[in-house]
Amino acid sequence: MKNAIVLMVFCLSAGLFAQDMAMANESVGSFQFENKVLDYGTVAHNSDGERSFTFKNVGNAPILISRVKGSCGCTVPTKPKGPIMPGETAVIGVKYDTKREGAFSKSITVTSNASEQNIILKIKGKVLPKTSTIAGKVK
Repeated sequence: MKNAIVLMVFCLSAGLFAQDMAMANESVGSFQFENKVLDYGTVAHNSDGERSFTFKNVGNAPILISRVKGSCGCTVPTKPKGPIMPGETAVIGVKYDTKREGAFSKSITVTSNASEQNIILKIKGKVLPKTSTIAGKVK
């Protein structure tokens, strides 16, 4: 009976080890971002709100980005159209609505088939108030 239990534990351990080895050899893409946070700094009202996150696929399989979603309607992200092959560099674009005055902190969720299936990218900054003119003078 004791030998049967030892044999069963050994077989179970060997099976788990083989499964771990198979998973380790699996091909998967992997993101390496230059930055996961983009600081716009202080920007003028209604200025260019377009920025980009640059990344490289450091894995051993193509990355397919299925979705990029901003945390609100004021943050509009764009994704690469096709697969990003191992070793390739690509960008995820983002456009923030700079008609909204004040400080902001927003996120972009990237969903893909990479080793980290959901990645959160962040943007932050401050949009200056709209300047107005009264009788030819800037207020």
